[in-house]
Amino acid sequence: MVTIRELAKMTGYSTTMISRVLNDYPYVDEKKRKEILKVIEATNYRPNSIARNLSLGKTSNIGVIVPYIHIPYFEQLISGILEEAFLYNYKVTLLPTNYDKLTELNYLEEFSTKLYDGLIITSKANNFKKILEYQQYGPIVFCDALQDNNVASVYINRKKAFFDILSYFNEHQVTKIGITTGRDEHISNSTKLLLKLATTYLSDFDSSYVFGNCMNYKDGYNAAKYFYEKNPVQGIITNGDEVSTGMHEFYKDKEFFPLLIGQDNLLISQLLNISTIDYHLIECGRQAFSLFIENKKETIQIEPTFIIRDK
Repeated sequence: MVTIRELAKMTGYSTTMISRVLNDYPYVDEKKRKEILKVIEATNYRPNSIARNLSLGKTSNIGVIVPYIHIPYFEQLISGILEEAFLYNYKVTLLPTNYDKLTELNYLEEFSTKLYDGLIITSKANNFKKILEYQQYGPIVFCDALQDNNVASVYINRKKAFFDILSYFNEHQVTKIGITTGRDEHISNSTKLLLKLATTYLSDFDSSYVFGNCMNYKDGYNAAKYFYEKNPVQGIITNGDEVSTGMHEFYKDKEFFPLLIGQDNLLISQLLNISTIDYHLIECGRQAFSLFIENKKETIQIEPTFIIRDK
């Protein structure tokens, strides 16, 4: 492969002049430009994009740390990021972690070498303090509620969403409520918040009303079977519409059908008439990219919408 130094020798011009032509620099003599471009075309020269990015101090590439890419919650967040990034001609590199701390740290190390102009962290595995050590290398945006004014974050007002659900159950005199969770309360702030509210406002609530590690349709079906056989409930708060559909399938031919509340507002919840929470995740993704591109250390709160679909 021809290098820029070899181009300089072939044309008789300096590497600086070659670089100016490659980067479409203004005020270059037209004759020199044509001569250099002719040699570039003849040699099929391709610039080293890494070297060019280093010289420009910009890659037009943003990394998005995401635990999973097949979960509807994160799919919607990513969609919002992609939509906004496209407007600015930015590439988006997805960095899946499966909540593995070492994998996430490796991505952060890549960021420190200027492989990405910035990072959006949709959900983290490492502690907040450790991640902040990398803020010196460029903008980092969190999709989480953080008690720090020196970071950029976009988060959903989950407390309002959970209060709306509990109020809805109270209005329907539903007191025995089951809950499905994706991650344990010791590592998930949203799970911790929901269980805290349930313990505070539901007199009969205890750990037997919680079914953990729910991620998909099959998990939802198994959770419904657990509640039906082991601990009958009047209503269930699921951690996603896909989980709700599994429950719907299990209960559809049973004598009693508990009130189901999903999350994410997927099309399937509308088709099955399941109440849900719309977290406006696409907008959340758009706002996260906007904070990055504008390099703002602000906190943006997204208000959820409780969608009631009574049968």
